[in-house]
Amino acid sequence: MSSESKKSAADKDKSKVMSSKEDIYAGFQALRSEQRALANKLSELEMDLNEHKVVIDTLKLVNEDRKCYRMIGGILCERTVKDVMPILQTNKEQLTKVIEALNEQLTKKGVELNEYKEKHNIKIRGQDDDLSQKDKDSGTDNSGSGNQDKTSTRGNVLVANS
Repeated sequence: MSSESKKSAADKDKSKVMSSKEDIYAGFQALRSEQRALANKLSELEMDLNEHKVVIDTLKLVNEDRKCYRMIGGILCERTVKDVMPILQTNKEQLTKVIEALNEQLTKKGVELNEYKEKHNIKIRGQDDDLSQKDKDSGTDNSGSGNQDKTSTRGNVLVANS
């Protein structure tokens, strides 16, 4: 009976370690997905800013009394160029401010992600520094004839060392 209780205690310890590794992995993935979401939003806003710049540059060359159309909440509204230009300029300035704020958030999220990786000793297979370390350890030369690094064709893999 004592050997069975020792085995069950060891199984419980292993399950705690596995669940903590899973929690660490889940936390890391959550940070990565937040970072990706910020990057996607930043990209979307930069595209909007570029569209605003193109429209402003185009409307500068047009007579101020000329009709133009503006989409507001899915509704196409007829305005004049002199009515629309100040609104576009204001939107452009606001987009610039939001993009700067998102860049700061993205940088902070990247630092947070790196700190999390260092804290939990997380390595991602396939990163350049990991590949160069493997090359040094194994003493292989990837520039040889026909010997290609097998990890270069694989995607990144997350490895947690404890």
